[in-house]
Parts: sequence; C-alpha cells; structure tokens
Amino acid sequence: MRFVLPEVEQRLARLEIPFNRDGIDPFGLSRDHLAKFLSMLTFFYRHYFRCTARGVENVPVRGRAMLVGNHSGGYAIDAGMLIASAFLELEPPRLAQGMVEKFLSRMPLAGTWLQRTGQFTGLPEHCTRLLEEERLLMVFPEGARGTAKLFVERYSLVRFGTGFMRLALATSTPIVPFAFLGGGEAVPTVVNLERVGKMVGLPYVPVTPYGLAVPLPVHVELHFGEPMQFRGTGNEDDVEILHKVDDVKRKISTLIDRGLRRYAPT
Repeated sequence: MRFVLPEVEQRLARLEIPFNRDGIDPFGLSRDHLAKFLSMLTFFYRHYFRCTARGVENVPVRGRAMLVGNHSGGYAIDAGMLIASAFLELEPPRLAQGMVEKFLSRMPLAGTWLQRTGQFTGLPEHCTRLLEEERLLMVFPEGARGTAKLFVERYSLVRFGTGFMRLALATSTPIVPFAFLGGGEAVPTVVNLERVGKMVGLPYVPVTPYGLAVPLPVHVELHFGEPMQFRGTGNEDDVEILHKVDDVKRKISTLIDRGLRRYAPT
C-alpha cells in the first residue's frame, strides 16, 4: 500500500511532464516514485520545517530556467525544500530537477530513487538535455563545499563553480537566484568527520552539538530574486565567465542579507 497525499495526487495530475502509459517520462522519471517522494517532502515543507517561500512569482511557470542558490546545512535539506516549493507554490506545479554529486548516484538505493524522481548525476550532457526539454534545473554552485559549512559559516558563500554559467549561456537559459535560510540552524554542524565519511563512501559526516546530524524542526525560508539573463555562447574566456558568476553570487548574497533582517528560526 502506498502513502500518497491527496494534495500531491491532485497537483501531480497538473504537472506538465510527458509520462507514458506506464508512468515513466523520457528521462526515466517514475510518476509512482515521484508521488511518494513529493508526499514526504510536502510533510517536511508544510509541517516539519514550515517553509516560507518569498518571491516565488519570479520563477517561470513554463520554459527552461535555472534556480541557483546557496548551500548549507550538512546535507541537501535546501534541495528538498526547493523541489517542494516549485511543486506546491507554482501554478501549474513544476518539478525542479537537480544535478546530484556522483557519490550519491553510486549508492544502490539512493541512486535508484534519485533517478526515478528526476535528480541525475551532474554531467553537462544531462543538464543540457533537461534545459533543451524546457525543464527547471536547480544548481548549487558551491557543491559539497557548501553543505560542509560549519554553523558559524552557514551564511557565508564559498567558491562557486563556473559550469552553470557556461551552460546558461550556451542554452540561453535565465538564472533565477535564490537564498535559503535555516539550513545551518536545522543541522548546526560543529565539525565534519572526513575520514569516517570516506569509510562509508561520503565526503564527510557532519556532527552537531547533540551528536547525530538529525535535522531540528526549525522554520526555513526561500527567497527568490528576479531572473537574470546573460548573453554569450558559453565559450568565453575564464575571466569573463567569472565576472558573470560573481554577479550571480553577489545577488544571492544580497538576498541572504535581506532575508536575515526578518528571519527567525522559531
């Protein structure tokens, strides 16, 4: 017996994804897996983290777009809330699809579930194909370095990768910057155990003041900025690309600062 929330079933019926008669889309995404996954995320979004989404009207309801934001909180709570927000707050609902770290795709159960719910290994060809199919792509340019931030560093931004910018230019994709607040409060990491992580196939294992990195039920927020459109081919030299990346990074930093003026985790 499967547990699927009625709200999820209703919104899933309006999701503009071309599932075949078996409930599978051209990327291997499974409607059945997605229904269970989104039901779980809806509980965390609505009740556990009580997520608030501000500026969601800046996210296009159709057509290709790239959601680019900060990473924090030990592991990808922010990605889950972003997926739930696009599905629950937009009309018609959209599925935000991300590029996951390679170590996750190699884990038997996690790898299968990620692929069945539309989250793929972060290869350029996967990203390009998704955008060419007018999908919504979420990107965390800080990568695992972002989720590894300690509690005192939670709202700092570490080095951004540049691949997302080259991809946006090559595919003429607008970038919607966003800030996620509350990840560091949910998982207040005081140290990362890298050796232990490597033993189990992870980059690190986060440790909190209370031991295991079980997320606390704090209030979290998403703040979306206006779309940014950049011109180019994606073949520009590194200096020019870095200038554009820095523009996005500054916008995300501004969204974080503005959001923190009123943000309270309780």
